[in-house]
Amino acid sequence: MKETSKAAIEAGKTILGVEFGSTRIKAVLIDETHAPIAMGAWDWENRLEDGIWTYHLEDVWNGFQGCYRALAQDVWQKYHLKLQKIGAIGISGMMHGYMPFDKDGKLLAPFRTWRNTITEQACKKLIPVFDFNIPQRWSIAHLYQAILDQEEHVRDIDYLTTLAGYIHWKLTGRRVLGVGEASGMFPIDSDTCSFHQGMVRQFDELVADQGYPWKLGEILPEVLRAGEDAGTLTKEGALLLDPTGTLQAGSLMCPPEGDAGTGMVATNSVGVRTGNVSAGTSIFAMVVLEKPLSKVYEEIDMVTTPDGLPVAMVHCNNCTSDLNAWVNLFQEFAASFGMSVDRDELFGTLYRKALEADRDCGGLMAYNYYSGEPITGFDAGRPLFVRTPDAKFNLANFMRTHLYSALASLKIGLDILMRQEQVSVDSITGHGGLFRTPVVGQAMLAAAINAPVTVMDTAGEGGPWGQAVLAAYRLERKDGEGLADYLNERIFAGQAGTTISPDPADVAGFDAFIEKYKACLPSERGAVENLD
Repeated sequence: MKETSKAAIEAGKTILGVEFGSTRIKAVLIDETHAPIAMGAWDWENRLEDGIWTYHLEDVWNGFQGCYRALAQDVWQKYHLKLQKIGAIGISGMMHGYMPFDKDGKLLAPFRTWRNTITEQACKKLIPVFDFNIPQRWSIAHLYQAILDQEEHVRDIDYLTTLAGYIHWKLTGRRVLGVGEASGMFPIDSDTCSFHQGMVRQFDELVADQGYPWKLGEILPEVLRAGEDAGTLTKEGALLLDPTGTLQAGSLMCPPEGDAGTGMVATNSVGVRTGNVSAGTSIFAMVVLEKPLSKVYEEIDMVTTPDGLPVAMVHCNNCTSDLNAWVNLFQEFAASFGMSVDRDELFGTLYRKALEADRDCGGLMAYNYYSGEPITGFDAGRPLFVRTPDAKFNLANFMRTHLYSALASLKIGLDILMRQEQVSVDSITGHGGLFRTPVVGQAMLAAAINAPVTVMDTAGEGGPWGQAVLAAYRLERKDGEGLADYLNERIFAGQAGTTISPDPADVAGFDAFIEKYKACLPSERGAVENLD
């Protein structure tokens, strides 16, 4: 295996996927068998500045170069080779947000990430115009909010894109996006796999009185399906990625995608009636639809797979941040007694403790809202833990409460999809940090959605591996070979996974918990309004 990987590196036949997550930038290098052969990572964190969740551009490039440098070091340590030529590269990132540039390539406003919930006014105006749900984090919502707020920079916009689209542009010179990522900017017409031209015209008409020198279609990226030509790595792009000059230009580039699309690929969930749940800093579920929904729901986003099939998405801004904070507190407690506890062991021990808990959490309640949560109507958040005086306050119930809380907003959205719309799925696959400890997160999710949940052996590789696979598809696809067929026949054939079916007692317990969760939302509202 090592010799095969070494030969691929020497021949320049490796494939690289890089994903910009909310707290970590991660790179995965795969060989011709699509197995990871080297990795690199860089931790980073968003900033809250002037009420805006953002990252500075220097954070982006320092993180990108640091992540690639760690990857190159991993290659050197494992194979004693310098990474000089890569066959294909794919860039993905957290979806949505707002990055407007002028004609000189200058960023006109601080990067507004998906985490911001500052566009409610824009969404309430756009949804009835389009008869289509426009979530607060979408790029078009941010653009229209900037117009409503009379922000001066809007007049000078020459290009509007996402984080993944920005990086791809700088690496290749191409202003393009994968259709899945593009579907988080503006509604997609699944018949054309491009931005919905009727809605583009409606938007232009809506803002015509502003007299801007641009039309919406002129400032949006070109939309590409998975496997289509998205350019090549330029000399300038290679130096941006690897300032040492070791990396050569010429790598094929696949369309830049969002973390939702890479999650679908990483879990083999791009076919009709498949679905996946990605659980990390945020949490979202994706279900590939066989027929349209009966009406517009503000809790459900309509996006697409990387090859353009319609997908119902339930996206929640908050998942593991509060859970991680409590684990950090336990780690600090242990350190105060001079105990050094391995972090993975600590997570595993605390997560497994939740399996011993009362199924309804025994009178404990928590809200994990670090930021706003549109699913439940919050534009800001305050992490909150509360219990009744006679609650069964023990470690097991405490941990199950926070695990339930991490899934609660998602459950509220999915209940609409599965119970009201009667959407059927053949499989739901989980991936992300919540599932790193075997069984626990998987069992909790199965209880939340009352359906079997599978975790693939490859799911731990997550989005960057999924993006590397999309780059491989760009490099290897045969004429007429669809993405679902490519994944089934060349990537996942023979791969194992574990499936957990819902325990009826867990399902009943989660249902009881969620009713109390919804009933106690005014408590969270009070915390938001009164705790500065």
